[in-house]
Amino acid sequence: MYRKLKQALNASDPAAFTDFVTRLQPYDLAEIFKLLEPDEQVEATGRLPTPLGAEILEHLEPDSQYRILNRLSHETAAALLNEMSSDSVVDLLLAIHPHQADKMMDALPPDYREKISTLMTFPPDSAGSLATVDYLAARNAWTVDQTLQHIRKVGHEAELVSYIYVLDTYGKLAGVISLKEMILAQPETLLAEIMRKDVVAVPAEMDQQEVASILSRYDLYAIPVVTQDRRLIGIITVDDLIDVIHEEATEDIQKLGGSQPLDVPYFKNSIWGLFRKRIGWLLVLFVAEAYTGNVLRHYETTLEEVVALSFFIPLLIGTGGNSGTQIVTTLVRALGIGEVKVRDLWRVLRKEVLTGLFLGLSMGAIAFLRAQLLGVGFDIGAVVATTALFIVIWSSIVAAILPLLLHQFKVDPAVVSGPLITTLVDGTGLIIYFTMARMILHIG
Repeated sequence: MYRKLKQALNASDPAAFTDFVTRLQPYDLAEIFKLLEPDEQVEATGRLPTPLGAEILEHLEPDSQYRILNRLSHETAAALLNEMSSDSVVDLLLAIHPHQADKMMDALPPDYREKISTLMTFPPDSAGSLATVDYLAARNAWTVDQTLQHIRKVGHEAELVSYIYVLDTYGKLAGVISLKEMILAQPETLLAEIMRKDVVAVPAEMDQQEVASILSRYDLYAIPVVTQDRRLIGIITVDDLIDVIHEEATEDIQKLGGSQPLDVPYFKNSIWGLFRKRIGWLLVLFVAEAYTGNVLRHYETTLEEVVALSFFIPLLIGTGGNSGTQIVTTLVRALGIGEVKVRDLWRVLRKEVLTGLFLGLSMGAIAFLRAQLLGVGFDIGAVVATTALFIVIWSSIVAAILPLLLHQFKVDPAVVSGPLITTLVDGTGLIIYFTMARMILHIG
């Protein structure tokens, strides 16, 4: 496709180029655009139909968007900017230098510029920062026929036409009505009579992850964003929140691996950037792991008396870490999508301890058989089996409590990563192991 696009771009027939690009999806074209030289990107964008060009730009990074727009004629750049969704324009303006942003803002009509400026004041990752002002609104005193005429006039500018948001005489959100309900209603019916008044809306300051949870909970295509006095700022569409869910899931996975989340795609990160993201956690884990050596040194006499105990250290501490990682991964995701709340602490703890009991009994039985196969004797087998049981239960308690406590204190529970749980359980697991050995084997 890349070669075909270059051939169409270099051909002398503009109609052939337009015919080629309109047969492809905007996302696919954007991916091909990334392979073009900067001059070719500018030329191709200038020759695209404005709606298609704007949609392709939305799939590019802000630096690429600005580089292209800045090199196009003022009229072409202005047309593309006004065609782009307002949330994409906000992302662009916030990502570039303020002087560059001012230049871009000059290409917007005054009323639209004011709306964009308002959206730019909201914190990153908030509902307000995600909102688009390209929505359909109507007054509650309008009839269905009046509203449909309004939609025909301005609907092409809206990002979503599935919902019409109804405002009262003071401009506050009063209700919502779907396009289907509009079409099925009688033309002379007032919107106030058929609109749904219990509108699911979110405040502009709400975190984007919580907004995504609400949208999925109510199975909506879009959700309105309002001020404290219920004035409609804009709407967030489901496609924007899918991106949010993807970003949040990626961030949590990277944290669970014991690393700071990446700010940019993997291949755009330098080696130094990856180093900075990982070294912090590695140092923390390294220092935390040091106490494992202190535990081994403390029980040095026990190991000297029964050398066979050392055979099972990797097995036991590995089992505890693996068990804890399973629980943390499950709970972090459950907290992220709202399945588990902080108030469920005791329910979670009871469930995980009972699960840990059954898992510990199973692992203990397997550990005992393993000890017998190594021929270390019944007593040491009993120590290993009992330790496996208690380590799994202890790991279940730690892994069940920590994510919920961190969530309560407004700390991302994903920071309780697999490596951290493993480190916490390693040292305490050794203490359990040698305590069991002293009790069962009656040694110093």
